[in-house]
Amino acid sequence: MALRSPLRLLRPTPPSMVLCGARQSPLASVTPVLGTIPRPCQVRHSSHSPMGTPISRKKVTIKTLQTLHKKNEPITMITAHDFPSGHVAEAAGMDMILVGDSLAMVALGMQDTSEVGLDEMILHCRSVSRAVGSAFTIGDMPMGSYEVSPQQAVASALRIVKEGRVQSVKLEGGAEMAPTIKAITQAGIAVVAHIGLTPQRQSSLGGFRVQGKSTAGALKLLEDALAVQEAGAFIVVLEAVPPEIARIITNKLRIPTIGIGAGTGCSGQVLVQVDLTGYFPPGRFIPKFVKQYGNVWNESLKAIEAYRDEVKKREYPAPQHTYPMAKEDLEEFERLVDRN
Repeated sequence: MALRSPLRLLRPTPPSMVLCGARQSPLASVTPVLGTIPRPCQVRHSSHSPMGTPISRKKVTIKTLQTLHKKNEPITMITAHDFPSGHVAEAAGMDMILVGDSLAMVALGMQDTSEVGLDEMILHCRSVSRAVGSAFTIGDMPMGSYEVSPQQAVASALRIVKEGRVQSVKLEGGAEMAPTIKAITQAGIAVVAHIGLTPQRQSSLGGFRVQGKSTAGALKLLEDALAVQEAGAFIVVLEAVPPEIARIITNKLRIPTIGIGAGTGCSGQVLVQVDLTGYFPPGRFIPKFVKQYGNVWNESLKAIEAYRDEVKKREYPAPQHTYPMAKEDLEEFERLVDRN
């Protein structure tokens, strides 16, 4: 009798099953019929498993953003600082997600943005990027990573993009930063500029003050906006600027503007995620331009307090939260224990 081909002795393993204790190999998708068959087991995750990345739309690119601008459709931007905040921003359908240096305060408990370093920014960029599949991502260049020279800025920007896995970088400053922006864009990295109130420089500005309120100040803002545009920035953030001035500057530019405290005349808007979701305790100072859309702090507090109370009363875990054992096995275990 002719021998059958060895390949006929193999049958596919159902894709829903994984071989417990089996190593991956070129034949990992097949199971031998003859001999001992490894026991299949279910794929399970702990409560700490990644939440996954919902992708239900096309990837947002610079061309996408330019099309929105051309159609006069507002561009939505929000900050994120870790995987969960990036995940929810992505699920909400944001056009752009900024890993802002505001993470210094909202994620790391620092006093202001000047404290956060490049390595910390890269770590948080990478965390957010794991959660984002469609939105356009930007990583903030922290204070001290780009001001010394254009060469320093290019080196820092390359790290943020390569290691942080974002699609562009953002830096603060106007005309004085034009050579730096040009150097970064010539290195093939997209740049978002940031003018008006620049938090990293708030000490030299006399604090967190509205910019462009005088004629001279407004002219300086327009000069800065035109300079960063010509240097190659593809978007410019306008922060804490009178809405009339922001609207005029927006109309004078070829590139989109993203406002924060600058009125509705900009091409889009950005807010810090914890500000708009209300994920902070009562009494925290909130800028005038922030609108709070939720109260995540209260919801989290209520949930954690309820958990605390149920644990104290031994109400949690209830039977439905535990794993049962066969009665006969339990009785056998008890008999063995009682012998000792």
